[in-house]
Amino acid sequence: MEKTASFSIKNWKEDDRPREKLSQKGREVLTDAELIAILLGSGNKDESAVGLSKRILSAANNNLNELGKFSIRQLTQFKGIGDAKAITIAAALELGRRRRKEEALERMKIISSKSVFELMQPIVGELPHEEFWIIYLNNSNKVIQYVQLSKGGITGTLVDVRLVMKRALELGATAIVLVHNHPSGTLLPSEADKQLTQKLKTASESLDISVLDHLIITEENYFSFADQRIL
Repeated sequence: MEKTASFSIKNWKEDDRPREKLSQKGREVLTDAELIAILLGSGNKDESAVGLSKRILSAANNNLNELGKFSIRQLTQFKGIGDAKAITIAAALELGRRRRKEEALERMKIISSKSVFELMQPIVGELPHEEFWIIYLNNSNKVIQYVQLSKGGITGTLVDVRLVMKRALELGATAIVLVHNHPSGTLLPSEADKQLTQKLKTASESLDISVLDHLIITEENYFSFADQRIL
């Protein structure tokens, strides 16, 4: 009796493997069926994971929102889908739903040095050590992400300018705000603070990214390079 061919993804031609396709070409080029096939890992003895995924999607009118409403029992009605695979699909779609919900939240807009202080004071204002953060903004000055770049002792931190620029390009940021705290309570910038600001400003300008401000934050107050016109 001839042995049935395996429909496991690892046995497909390399060009047909959705995992390799995602790795080499990016997640955006994969179809919904191929993405679901990665979750499944294999189909059944009669069809590939992609074929099975297409059939599941067809039952949901090729609509991921509709598929997200399927119960575990409904998913296990498809040949080749057991509880484990059904739960994996349900979990992935639930993560997608939560992500859309979070993305729908209004991003905070930076309109002044005070708005930066209100965002960052709860994070760094009362720390016993110094931390350096970067706030990445889109072209509407809304916050894309804020990231701790370095953490050090009370004497200062080490900042890698290349990491700042790399993250900005990855996020598609058009502007950044620099923030660090002074645990000593002093609001005056040091020479090192001024030199670092200029270094980041020079690097940013070459990439058409604006440095809007640099705030030094203490427990109750802040110093803004932009407000003091020394940026």
